[in-house]
Amino acid sequence: MGRALNFTRHPFFYLSMSNSRQHQGHFARKRFGQNFLVDHGVIDAIVAAIRPERGERMVEIGPGLGALTGPVIARLATPESPLHAVELDRDLIDRLKQRFGNLLELHAGDALAFDFGSLARADAPQGKPSLRIIGNLPYNISSPLLFHLMSFADAVIDQHFMLQNEVVERMVAEPGTKAFSRLSVMLQYRYAMDKLIDVPPESFQPPPKVDSAIVRMIPHAPHELAAVDPAVLGALVTAAFSQRRKMLRNTLGEYRDAVDFDALGFDLSRRAEDVSVDEYVRVAQALEKRRRAGE
Repeated sequence: MGRALNFTRHPFFYLSMSNSRQHQGHFARKRFGQNFLVDHGVIDAIVAAIRPERGERMVEIGPGLGALTGPVIARLATPESPLHAVELDRDLIDRLKQRFGNLLELHAGDALAFDFGSLARADAPQGKPSLRIIGNLPYNISSPLLFHLMSFADAVIDQHFMLQNEVVERMVAEPGTKAFSRLSVMLQYRYAMDKLIDVPPESFQPPPKVDSAIVRMIPHAPHELAAVDPAVLGALVTAAFSQRRKMLRNTLGEYRDAVDFDALGFDLSRRAEDVSVDEYVRVAQALEKRRRAGE
């Protein structure tokens, strides 16, 4: 687990503490899930974990008031190779434009609908990822946003996100634990993930009601991925976890005619959280094989 470092104030931004929803003249909007990071030590630790380098292609989701944006720009951006950012709040967009000028290329819109693949370098060697993604993700849309980003994983070098700690714990959970879930299976199939830093509520303004954490996500290379249709895997895993306390012989009943679970050595007397990612993948592959044979 990472450790927050001492923070040295950067000229791009100044952070102050307050007990209200107002910070730097901007009122945090609940509908956008806004909680602004104000802890200098945490910001420094995040930047140290990301290690931005000059000229890299990077996009920040939800830059907010620029607490993370500033130090990342200082290490990475040039007018010819700016930091990209996706922001929904138009009031913040205007502030960010004034503050960072041509060192920040802003994309106004909802990250859930944004084509992150469009930011990958056109001149990158074929098959080589070129995009890095960072952000303090709105907690109210974190899971759907993580699934949306899976569509662009082939173009991504890595992702560093601030998320609700409970979500991060589920992302990195081991089979056989209560935290192991549909999110665990689908993300672990596509990424190698590590929880890096714990972040308490007082690191934000206004403070959220939950603890937070930083997670690093590195997409598995194409040759490391098992050949399986993510849609088939997703449907299987959704069914398995639809009633967590029931055994898989009940939740996966609809698949019993299509898959020979005994031949796969797959024990249906278990619950969904007791099955490894690899086992779910093998069942999904068997489903695909059966469907192709029936075409």
